[in-house]
Amino acid sequence: MKSIRIYSLFLFAYLWVFSCKEAASSDNESLLALLPLLGASANANLCPKSSTLPSDIFLANTVESASANISGFSDSKKAVNGVCGSGELAGSLDVYALDITGAGASLVLSWGGRTVKNVSDSIDFIVYDNSFRISGETNTYAMDPSVIQVSLDGTKYCGFNPSYTAGNINLLTSWQKFGGLRPVYYNMTTNPLSNEDLFSDAGGGFLLGGGDGFDLDDLDPNDQNGISCDATAVSDIQTNGFKFIKITSASAVRNYADGTNKFPWPPGSYNGSDIDGVVARELQ
Repeated sequence: MKSIRIYSLFLFAYLWVFSCKEAASSDNESLLALLPLLGASANANLCPKSSTLPSDIFLANTVESASANISGFSDSKKAVNGVCGSGELAGSLDVYALDITGAGASLVLSWGGRTVKNVSDSIDFIVYDNSFRISGETNTYAMDPSVIQVSLDGTKYCGFNPSYTAGNINLLTSWQKFGGLRPVYYNMTTNPLSNEDLFSDAGGGFLLGGGDGFDLDDLDPNDQNGISCDATAVSDIQTNGFKFIKITSASAVRNYADGTNKFPWPPGSYNGSDIDGVVARELQ
């Protein structure tokens, strides 16, 4: 997790409490103990405050597969309990952390049997992680790049053929068609937004609620990381939508574009991608 790196004393202190707390202590009790040190931004992460999710926000609500076990961030329900972003300069703590490699590097979510529609000329879903800006330059972030794939039947997974340009690993423009790149401004407790707001263009490749948007029309049958994907499977998803989304830490995925074994990952990271939630534009 980028949160463990030196970029954020805020998150480091929180994880320190996790490593020292007794098993009987709750996550929120540990966080509350840190509030005097961490300030108001920590309080924003006591989210969600209600178990009832907004009915107009089409959140993925079912964990189909999850096997990571990162200390302090191993509750997979955090990936479906609502989006709790902390803005441009801080990462959310309400996340489920993936492993860097192996089976635990992937997470599969669904909408409980419902189908995400392909809306014409539009972003169809948004993936929320906990990226945050780490310097004065607006395109330099502590990121958790993730490879995104979708499936209608739970067997044939198709992706977007992501690409990485070698260079500054924290440069936003080095990563194309990945999740886990942009900060999350939407917080269902402190910054509630409508579904329409979440999909509103804020300019510069950013959405009003943050996160990384994907358009099903951009699915690529040439993405070699797809499982049983071909042009027919892509056409089927683009026509009928999808039911399942697989999110995988980029560090566990083959980078076919330049022949390397895996996409790069920031050195010293404690774990892989940190998943805060996925929102669909329309369901059927």
